[in-house]
Amino acid sequence: MTDHDDAELFARLRSLWSEVDPVPAGLIDRMIAATATESLSAEYALLTLVDQPFGAVRGEADALTLQFSDGTTSILLHVTTTASGSRRVDGWVDTASAKIVLAQGDSIRSTVPSETGRFVFDDVPAGLTKVQLTTAVDGEDRTLSTPQFEL
Repeated sequence: MTDHDDAELFARLRSLWSEVDPVPAGLIDRMIAATATESLSAEYALLTLVDQPFGAVRGEADALTLQFSDGTTSILLHVTTTASGSRRVDGWVDTASAKIVLAQGDSIRSTVPSETGRFVFDDVPAGLTKVQLTTAVDGEDRTLSTPQFEL
C-alpha cells in the first residue's frame, strides 16, 4: 500500500462517518465558548481604573480607585495612603455578601460588609494585594476573586 492509497482510504472513512454520524451544527462554536469561559469569573475579574477629573480633590494624599467586576458582581475599592504610610481600603459591593477577604502573601484579613455593601480595611501595608468576595447565589456559594494589584 502506498501513501496515496492510505490517503484515499482515510478520505473514504471520513466521508462515511460524515454521512453516518455528522458533527451537530454549532457544536464546535459551543465547545470553544464553553472552554474559553470555564472558571473565568473564579480566576479573574475585570480590572478598571476609574478616571477621576483633575482638581476634583485637593490634598497631598495618594488615592487610587479600582473597580473589579465579573459581569454579575462588582467591587469598588478606594485606596488612600495614611499619615503613617499604610493604606486604608474603603470598599463597596453591589450584592449581598457573606465575607470580604484581603490577602497579601501569608497575611489574610476578612470582614463582613454592611447592609449597604460598605467595608473598610485599615492599616494595610503597601504590597501586592488580592481581594476575594464570597456571596450566595441561588443557595450556592460563589466567589469573585480579583487579580493581584499593587497598593
